Amino acid sequence: MTSIVQKLLQDEQGATAIEYGLICALLAIAAMSAMQAFAGSTITMWMNVSSKSLDAQNNAAAP
Repeated sequence: MTSIVQKLLQDEQGATAIEYGLICALLAIAAMSAMQAFAGSTITMWMNVSSKSLDAQNNAAAP
């Protein structure tokens, strides 16, 4: 019985899995923040393209 308890105390596989889980969560959070920053600049760019396109269409349609 004591050998089983000693094996359980020496087993570090659970700790390693938890560490990998924490690293994965940290990477996911970092990726989400980077994507949000990228999305903000992309939305601004496409809004600029849209307004310039509308201006070009309106200028082309005017006599």
